Amino acid sequence: MSNTPSPNRGLVAVILAAGKGTRMQSDLPKVMHRVMGRAMVHWVVDAARAAGATKIVLVIGHGAELLRAEFAEANDVEFALQERQLGTGHAVMMAKANLTSVASNSDAFVLCGDGPLIRAETLSTLLSVHRTAGAAATLATSVIADPKGYGRIVRDANGALARIVEQKDASEAERQINEVNPSYYCFRADALFGALDRVGNTNASSEYYITDVFEILRKDGRIVAAVDAVPSEDVLSINDPTQLAEVDGILRARHATTRGVQRDLQNGAQR
Repeated sequence: MSNTPSPNRGLVAVILAAGKGTRMQSDLPKVMHRVMGRAMVHWVVDAARAAGATKIVLVIGHGAELLRAEFAEANDVEFALQERQLGTGHAVMMAKANLTSVASNSDAFVLCGDGPLIRAETLSTLLSVHRTAGAAATLATSVIADPKGYGRIVRDANGALARIVEQKDASEAERQINEVNPSYYCFRADALFGALDRVGNTNASSEYYITDVFEILRKDGRIVAAVDAVPSEDVLSINDPTQLAEVDGILRARHATTRGVQRDLQNGAQR
């Protein structure tokens, strides 16, 4: 299959939103907890739309009906049900039927619904690198001071992406790597689902990891890419009420700054 980018490719998004979030101390699905007055998953959906995605598939599980009701009036949102939580790769596989008709000529973002600090500009950078490189799979990475808990980016001697290793599976040397995986992915949709069929679950969690797709495609001779494009302050996802409050504060400060800049521009234009 050719690695040459096509200007006529479509763009879709798969957003993982099936988790219960047991540390949230609530019966709500994790992604339904509110940040700046909105369910956190809305921020991820909005960013994908702003970056050009014309179809969005929410992979739902715990509290599925609440998610269906939340997006009932969104014509560009579809749902895929993950009845058993068997890992991120398994979750994405649940969306295969939703994308079969477009997979041969579309790129697909794969994102997590519990990361509302995501920016459309970051996704646009990710997509641009992906298409310019003619890549089968691309991820946006971040360099952070404390990488604990995040998957590490392992690069080869030439600086190219070799693989992504989860914290539980990392060696002591790999755990010293500060370049991490914040779970911002872009794939050729057909390459994604073809590789997912070959992902196994021989790892510390006995789960099917979406990150294994990169190594599979690389061994197939396909182009895989990684770009350090996620600001370190955007990496925080939400796993408990403390992080929920922290992210809410970050978003409020970000939007207050944006409104201030817009006011200054408007005042300047009126002078």
